[in-house]
Amino acid sequence: MDQRAEDARAAMAAMAQGDRQALGRLVALYGPGLTRYAAQMLDAPSEAEDVVQEVFLKAWRNAGRYDPAKAAVSTWLYRIAVNHCIDRSRRTRFRRFIGLEATDEMSDDGPGAAAIHESRDRLAHTRAAIAELPDRQRRAILLRAAGDMSTAEIAATMGVSPGAVEQLLVRARNTLRRQLDPDEMEERRP
Repeated sequence: MDQRAEDARAAMAAMAQGDRQALGRLVALYGPGLTRYAAQMLDAPSEAEDVVQEVFLKAWRNAGRYDPAKAAVSTWLYRIAVNHCIDRSRRTRFRRFIGLEATDEMSDDGPGAAAIHESRDRLAHTRAAIAELPDRQRRAILLRAAGDMSTAEIAATMGVSPGAVEQLLVRARNTLRRQLDPDEMEERRP
């Protein structure tokens, strides 16, 4: 077991005893990755912090029920995050509107503005392509990229076999390559 996993397991045991500082340690260990994951999974990335707060609140409330024999702390936390993201996406699907976050920022005519605009376009195109992936592929690729999880951790989080995770990742990557760089895919064909 690596040091991060040991620290997380110790934090969970301390949280079960009511140690609030242990929750802070757990947030420091997994908060950034969970936030990146949630921001990519949700239609409104601004909701990611709310989801992560809900994840850690649930972890605090259920720390005494956590069983290290069943799952690693990271797997347990990401499973909670996956479920919260799914629930939030279902709720917000019916109340969409375009807010200020969805509008483009005003362009700057100064040096480098074209490059910045091009980068933003590429990022927006990439996010849109990820959002269009089938749910299981999107979850797997985001757990790998944003959560920095291993295949085994993703499998445990998603409740599938490691082989199924590998297939989901391969399919997701191939779909993203086709969508993001169709010219390169044409050049590779015989």
